[in-house]
Amino acid sequence: MSTTTLSIDDQMDLLLRGAAEVYTKDDLHKRLQKAAAAGRPLRVKLGLDPTAPDIHLGHTVVLRKLRQFQDCGHKAVLIIGDFTARIGDPSGKTKARPALDEETIKANAETYFQQAGHVLDTDPARLEVVYNSTFLSKLGLADILRLTSHITVAQMLQRENFKERIKSEVDIIMTELMYPLMQGYDSVAINADVELGGTDQTFNNLLGRDLMAKYNKPRQIVIVMPILRGLDGHDKMSKSLGNYIGVTENSQDMFGKTMRIADEQMQEWYTLLTEIPAEEIKQIVDSSKTHPRDAKVRLAKQIVSTYYDAAKADEEEQLWQKVMREGELRDDIEERAVTADSVDGDALLFDRAGLVVTCGFAKSKSEARRLMSQGGIKLNDDALAAEQEPIAIKEGDVLRRGKRQAVKLMPKGN
Repeated sequence: MSTTTLSIDDQMDLLLRGAAEVYTKDDLHKRLQKAAAAGRPLRVKLGLDPTAPDIHLGHTVVLRKLRQFQDCGHKAVLIIGDFTARIGDPSGKTKARPALDEETIKANAETYFQQAGHVLDTDPARLEVVYNSTFLSKLGLADILRLTSHITVAQMLQRENFKERIKSEVDIIMTELMYPLMQGYDSVAINADVELGGTDQTFNNLLGRDLMAKYNKPRQIVIVMPILRGLDGHDKMSKSLGNYIGVTENSQDMFGKTMRIADEQMQEWYTLLTEIPAEEIKQIVDSSKTHPRDAKVRLAKQIVSTYYDAAKADEEEQLWQKVMREGELRDDIEERAVTADSVDGDALLFDRAGLVVTCGFAKSKSEARRLMSQGGIKLNDDALAAEQEPIAIKEGDVLRRGKRQAVKLMPKGN
């Protein structure tokens, strides 16, 4: 039974916060009223295909919305798409995604659930976990034909990425056309009251809403959340683009990466990644009332507190101030083992550009040489020149890129 003390209007305010679209607000209000009168929680669905092993802050936008439903006393139903992952969601894709093997899907699914637990209340009274292979794999040919009879080819091809692929003469595999139907059937199978997703899932979610009516069930409410922009401020947060913060990253990187976002992103990040009230957020991101640096520090601390704790957030703030304002090194500077390219007597010699790449300060030797020529790389307190001649490294030497990135070198011979 629902145990929330929030009124229906207060629930609406919380549940609509940050939402891009709701189909529809009136339906949600009525469903909340009906659930309260019946003394039962709503069943709120979120589907995740375990196509990668890690969850980043972009994924947590919908997970946090699911947690808000839990906090209002409703039941979260987390669909692990171990069956649909074999097809691959075509949303936003310009080509067919390769199918994953069952072993990879299983491993990713276990990791997803563990990481989602950083956001969700995992009490079985509040969270139901369903693998969609438990019902999709049991559909016979007659069931699948019935399912496909509920949508026309013209409707399916209204998807923007399908239209673009047809225009570009890029193949669309038949299984990709089946994906939205399979995801929609998830809602039918688990009797969803609400489905959550990102804006890239709108087509799939609304198809599920329509399918429920075809199967003589109350149509689910659909709430779609904005796609979080990554550290670059332009593209959506993505591991492949390298503009992400993982929920299991160390607290130093979590804090430091947050401090790198553009000032204009703070409203978005505060709204989608914290519980701070909207009116307070307006004050925080108003540069005439709060210095942008201080606003960003508070945001970084909020994020670290969410995935670690307040004490760790305070520690990271102090260490960040030490590095950025005072130019000192962190007390917990990372030690990095590096293997020498050659040995001259007792000296361990390293290719300069290769050393910079090995330490993660550049993606290529050409980038490393450019950084060195600009004075952006230091060995101890001296700029590392972009020379061809190798350099001798001894244990405890510190290689730095800018103020924030530094490693203590632990060299060894071949």
